[in-house]
Amino acid sequence: MTIWYESAGEGEPVVLLPSTAADAGMWDGQWDALATRFRVIRVDYRGFGRTPYEADGPYSDDGDVAEVLAGLGVEAATLVGSSYGCTVALRLARLATRLVLMNPGSELPKTGDVRAFGAEEDRLLEAGDVEGAAELNARTWLGPAADEAARRRVAAMQRHAFGMQLAADPEPVQVATAYDLDAVRVPVLIVAGAHDLPYYRESARHLAGRLADAELVELEWAGHLPALERPEEVTRLLLDYL
Repeated sequence: MTIWYESAGEGEPVVLLPSTAADAGMWDGQWDALATRFRVIRVDYRGFGRTPYEADGPYSDDGDVAEVLAGLGVEAATLVGSSYGCTVALRLARLATRLVLMNPGSELPKTGDVRAFGAEEDRLLEAGDVEGAAELNARTWLGPAADEAARRRVAAMQRHAFGMQLAADPEPVQVATAYDLDAVRVPVLIVAGAHDLPYYRESARHLAGRLADAELVELEWAGHLPALERPEEVTRLLLDYL
């Protein structure tokens, strides 16, 4: 099983971990600029983008990413996560020199908005309406700053992922890896979007209070996927921090 990845540039490694509302293509707007100053690496999880949805046995996304980094000879890196990518980053904190967590989830109980989204996505997929489920994701996760091209891009990435995942037979077994917030001792930049769902805004504030060396930045214009909403602004934010 081969996990798709891309690497460019030289210098300090920076690993870009995507949201599961998208795939590694969500970082296109930051890729070239980061690659001029860093060795930048991005991956597609199983069932997203260019990685098939298959496994020979139980797997974890963080285990896959760790294997890719080991194969590249990367022992430590800045980990930049978006949404679910933040969870992957926290699970790999042992490899991190710094963390950037953009609209992270947390161990807080899911709020009604997140539960309602999940129920509607399940309903559409069970009805065979993959297009409707993809459009639901684009509407939910992109804030008002996103243009129509970004909305089409997110819908296309989700449509592709749903197609691979629904076609899998048998479906791979994914295992969840625990992480320990008290063990995270590296600097952390946490980014929250003012137009994101309340659960994620609350999670960002929660993690900022729990992590030992965390800084919280709230973007008044952003939804859940600021890297796709205002790519140049997020590029500047990352370059300034890194």
